[in-house]
Amino acid sequence: MLSKNQRKQILQLSKKKHRKTDGLFVAEGEKVVLELIASGWTFEFLFSMDQAFHPDAQLLKWEEMKQLTQFKTPSPVLGVFKMPKRSEILNEPITVAVDGVSDPGNLGTIIRLCDWFGFSELICSETTVDCFNPKVIQASMGSIVRVQCHYVTELADSLKSLDKPIYGATARGDSIYEAKPSGQASYVFGSESHGISTKVTRVLDGELSIPHFREANQRAESLNVATATAIVLSELMRPPTQK
Repeated sequence: MLSKNQRKQILQLSKKKHRKTDGLFVAEGEKVVLELIASGWTFEFLFSMDQAFHPDAQLLKWEEMKQLTQFKTPSPVLGVFKMPKRSEILNEPITVAVDGVSDPGNLGTIIRLCDWFGFSELICSETTVDCFNPKVIQASMGSIVRVQCHYVTELADSLKSLDKPIYGATARGDSIYEAKPSGQASYVFGSESHGISTKVTRVLDGELSIPHFREANQRAESLNVATATAIVLSELMRPPTQK
């Protein structure tokens, strides 16, 4: 049976300040939870509506799980995990950064994209949504275990310290299909509504864009930031002989 203290603590973990204080976060969904467990991440609580899910899982009824979920429909599995210890920025040949991305689904998808294209870290501005937000965790589909998110106070200074060119994805930049950015570089993707901040724009060595293929009065207004990230990273990782 779910205790009142457990319910209270889990619901509080929907807020960043409580996650930071407790060092815990919530993951919902069988695939995500299994991925975290398989990767050695330690769980504090584990709940399931299926008795056969895990020997350490506490069995809950649907009504009880509904009291814990951050979503409209409860998942059959929910885990409360300890946040992993964070390490220093690795400074991979290609660095992906996000500036003010506020939508949890978008950040989770970008984390998943970093995983897909083989990047082990993502640098985030302080104005970016917390990577341990339950909706980010779910959208990452387990990729959070392979992509470390570094939150930095001054994104511009942090990118400059990596000592390599910095490119920003903007609406006014050079076409990603025609530009030839440096092999080792940082690539910044801005917020859904405001784009890249002024401070970061000032340190850019170049701007890249995804060109439109319709007439101006008939085309879509903009691309979702996660979609734009997918297109840019795909083009960056294309073998030179295919460009």
